Amino acid sequence: MVSKKELLKIEKMKRKARDLSIKESIYAWGRDSFGDKFVAPFAIAINSSNSMVALLSAITGLLGPLFQLFGSRLPEKYPRKKIILKTVFYESLMWLPFIAIAILFYFNIIPEMLPYLLLFSFSLCTIFLHLGHPAWFSWMGDIINEKDRGRWFAKRSLIGGFVSIILTILASVFLDYFKSKGWIMFGFMTLFFLAFIARYSCYKIYKIQYEPKIKLKEGYYFSFWSFVINAPQTNFGKFTIFRTFFSFANSISASLLAIYLLRNLQFSYTIYMAITLSLTLFSLFVLGLWGKFADLYGNYRVLCITTIFIPTIPILYILSPSPIYLILIPSLIGGISWAGFDLVARNFVYDNVRRENRGLIVSYYNLLIGIGTFLGAGLGAFLIKFLTVSFIEPIVLIFILDSLLRMAVVFYWVPKIKEVKETKKLSRRKIKNLLFKQTKPILMEEVQQIMSIKEYMEKK
Repeated sequence: MVSKKELLKIEKMKRKARDLSIKESIYAWGRDSFGDKFVAPFAIAINSSNSMVALLSAITGLLGPLFQLFGSRLPEKYPRKKIILKTVFYESLMWLPFIAIAILFYFNIIPEMLPYLLLFSFSLCTIFLHLGHPAWFSWMGDIINEKDRGRWFAKRSLIGGFVSIILTILASVFLDYFKSKGWIMFGFMTLFFLAFIARYSCYKIYKIQYEPKIKLKEGYYFSFWSFVINAPQTNFGKFTIFRTFFSFANSISASLLAIYLLRNLQFSYTIYMAITLSLTLFSLFVLGLWGKFADLYGNYRVLCITTIFIPTIPILYILSPSPIYLILIPSLIGGISWAGFDLVARNFVYDNVRRENRGLIVSYYNLLIGIGTFLGAGLGAFLIKFLTVSFIEPIVLIFILDSLLRMAVVFYWVPKIKEVKETKKLSRRKIKNLLFKQTKPILMEEVQQIMSIKEYMEKK
């Protein structure tokens, strides 16, 4: 039996670990702001073909989940914290080859090989990022109280996402300035070095974060093929199949968005980032609402609502080339919808999977999603290279077909999924109460969380 004093001590350490996790998310989003978000623009800047840019999403989308599969077995031999420390450290180092590629391009050394070197370097970065993900997912599940999970993840995403918007806007303006001076490669070198610093800072935070001990029970393991075969018979299995097909459909046009905005519409880096970041900005203001809604009324209801709108997004992108329209219509609808979808997709795993199986099952789940992403982005790369039509731009036709495919996946699979946790009944009166009476205090709470970013950054 654990004494009350010990329980209080453990809870205090968990609370500190949650605070550190939010601080870590700020640096993780910094890595994303300076690194991940500029990989596709960097590929275009070093004269990669359209199909090669799409392949960046395809290859890394498969490699990440595949190495999560290997990573799911690591907690059998090593503490989760040790796994995270090693993978995050090596991942941070993987941003340095990006700087070398920029230097080689500047001096016109093997320029025809550089897109392939970029693909290889980004693949390594993805491998280390995902190798530790099962351990991280299991670790976070143990420091977060179940009843507050939706709101806590919303808070973490809100604070980190707000930082990401600010940093990415500054980075894109900085990059446009360097481009105007003819120093674009020096701009990319600076950003990738900052990505390295941000990820290394995550490593320093993980070193002092509390990790609850976990003992894996004998017989917890089962094979990937066993999971796949039994998937159609279980609620979580059906959800996984839906996510696989939905990722396939989403990745077809998502892998081509940078090409459409930067090459077809000829936008500057600043406008490109303003459009893509506006989606994140809009999502931040509804995360708290989605989190509270999901905690009270269930993840499945949020899933149903958000998947009505997500299929329309590719079509919305092609209706007008106006940056104002692209920010206010597809980005607004996409931001609100994806915020709720991503939140409940993660919560659905926690609700349906036992604690000792989380690391293993999330690796299987993400591998199937990764296969869907790989095939979808691969199809996008194939179509953009070989599709030839005279009555419409090929990329526009791809976006239209992708929307129709997303709708088909939603209409077929979402009705097969069910809510597993006990939730409150939803009525028209409760919806009005949530929207009109609780929206303001939730938004005020989110503003306070954003204002507390400096406090999180200053904590040691």
